[in-house]
Amino acid sequence: MADNFRVRSPAEFFAENKNIAGFDNDGRSLYTTVRELVENGLDAAEAAEVLPSIRIRLEELRGKDFQARLGLGGIVRRDFSMYKDFHEQRKLAQGKAAALRRKKRRAPNVGPEGTSEPADEPQLEAPSDGATLETCTDEAATADAGAGVDEPQSGDAQFFIVSVQDNGTGIEHERIPQMFGIVLAGTKYSVQQSRGKFGLGSKMALLWSKMSTGLPIRICSSTDSRQPLSLCMLDIDIARNKPRVLVHKKIENAIGFRGTEVSVTIRGNWKTYRTYILQYLRHMAIITPYAEFFFSYRGPIASKNFDLYFARRSDCVPPQPTQVKHHPSSVNQLVLQQLMNSVPASTKLIDFLANELSSISRDYAKRLVCELGCSFSEETSVAEVKGNMLRHLLELLRQAHFLPPSGDCLSPAGEYNLRLGIIKELSPEIVATHTEPVGVLDGHPFIVEVGVSFGGAKVKPGINVFRFANRIPLLFEGGNDVVTRTATKLIPWTNYKINPITDRVGVFCSIVSTRCPFKGTGKEYIGADAEPIQKSVRHAIMQCCQQLRIKLVRKSIQQERQERKKRLSKYVPHVARAIHKVLLAMANHMEVLDGTSREKDHGQSLLAKVQAGLISESVIGEHLMRHVAETEVEEHQDSKKGVAQIDLSHVYPGILPPAVQSLLRPSFKSAHDDANIDDIFRLHFLDTQKASTAARLGECDGVPI
Repeated sequence: MADNFRVRSPAEFFAENKNIAGFDNDGRSLYTTVRELVENGLDAAEAAEVLPSIRIRLEELRGKDFQARLGLGGIVRRDFSMYKDFHEQRKLAQGKAAALRRKKRRAPNVGPEGTSEPADEPQLEAPSDGATLETCTDEAATADAGAGVDEPQSGDAQFFIVSVQDNGTGIEHERIPQMFGIVLAGTKYSVQQSRGKFGLGSKMALLWSKMSTGLPIRICSSTDSRQPLSLCMLDIDIARNKPRVLVHKKIENAIGFRGTEVSVTIRGNWKTYRTYILQYLRHMAIITPYAEFFFSYRGPIASKNFDLYFARRSDCVPPQPTQVKHHPSSVNQLVLQQLMNSVPASTKLIDFLANELSSISRDYAKRLVCELGCSFSEETSVAEVKGNMLRHLLELLRQAHFLPPSGDCLSPAGEYNLRLGIIKELSPEIVATHTEPVGVLDGHPFIVEVGVSFGGAKVKPGINVFRFANRIPLLFEGGNDVVTRTATKLIPWTNYKINPITDRVGVFCSIVSTRCPFKGTGKEYIGADAEPIQKSVRHAIMQCCQQLRIKLVRKSIQQERQERKKRLSKYVPHVARAIHKVLLAMANHMEVLDGTSREKDHGQSLLAKVQAGLISESVIGEHLMRHVAETEVEEHQDSKKGVAQIDLSHVYPGILPPAVQSLLRPSFKSAHDDANIDDIFRLHFLDTQKASTAARLGECDGVPI
């Protein structure tokens, strides 16, 4: 047994358990490689405090093209029976032959004179040389199988050259091998918000390249546009977890480039994961509208090549997240022991608590030490805290009250950027955003930002959930995520005038934290059992829905006004014709008007102008249309104030005598065959005509009526 004992390096472990880092299969490996390299580029650009510009190039190579680039001629098949596809096609041919025989046996043939007796089966020639019928069938199937593989083939494997270029800080010449050639080595092992935690991204791409193609990774970087370029090609020694440098030199920087370009050749599957890669880039453009992305695909079929550009919409880059100390409620015994080992052994426990942990002042640290009992004193050093003393201290830290951690260390995208990203990529009708106050989960601060969009042709009918964690799109295992479960099961959408089945609703939720509680090894979803996060997500979505409800109600009122204006405008010609007929009938019958002398004079003047043709049907229609438009503006300014309903009989004395009504009914009946004529008549002359109508009809072409 002792001879079998060995120590495995981190590189060996992750090479054999690549699914932990998202390298489950060829397609997922291609997606994860693009994702990790893009996120590294964004981190570098944000660290340089410049607007990120990321260029992604995907070049697909078929098996023969890949071998040709390596100088291999490929395998010319001589013995077809050695290959997998030969046996697969042979099985398929045998299955088809067996199915045909079963079909012939089950379907009886019709006899020569219309009887149901089976006809004589065709005679088969006896196999020669002692061969049987079964062997002949197998030979035919073998021939069929071999017919499809006459040409040299390289299988169904697809290879890709993935290149990602950024405009970030670049990497120092001496540090390139360590940054790319050592697994579980990086700059993100601290208490701060970051896109990556494992230190695996580019290293796993290199491991997958080593396993699938055996080719090294290529890095070209420069920290200054006036400095030479650093060119490095390296492999990784899996057994020792160390880089194996093949090329490492400086070359002339003729184009003044600053940043990093990483290129790796891997096996992948574009057909099945094309949608995920493009969806990832679109989601990344939503959460980082201050960045621009150039994507280029080149494949063996020129007609299928394409380029995509996700434009920059904002120049507001979120501040860099800051590193913070451990909160007392977030440490465990291992972390506490590591922190104590990182300080000099003579450090007093009071100083350690006040300086190495957050939310503890020096006075509060003294109170904690006094609370620990006689085994501790103000002179106790960290070297003395071992065993049960350490456990006693940890138990007190779990039970004591501390101020919650500050959210100043976090860097959310911001409502401004989130709104711009949604509008830029999805073009919805309405967008509402909300940011929750800082929450705490297991001693780690978190911030939830939510945007809810309504309408737009780029989302499907129903509730469409877009999830982000530390400004990274999450595309897989969405059904188990806290955001999906909350949006689909815990939100009463109908209370906010939203139909969750037919309306096109997008829910965008971004969660940032110093430690996102991911479930599973792939870091693709946050479990619904994180109750503080679930409460924040639900409250944020409901706040957005409340904003949407107000906007939707306003939109509905505006649509009703437009529809009402349209209906009134439709009836204006009929109303104008009716009014003109009334006035003309009154003028022809020379009716005696009631009222004061001034009203009588005004009425007689009005009738005279009607009889003289100064006030025609078209003039009345123009004034009615103007009145409808002005009424719409007044109601828009103050929707709560209605226009007073005033009886117009004193303006038009005798406007509705029975004789005149009998003259007007035919014109209304022609326009409303299936309606109640009395109601229509009353609508036009008692409800629609306001006092302001008569006032505006008092002037025609500048001449007072």
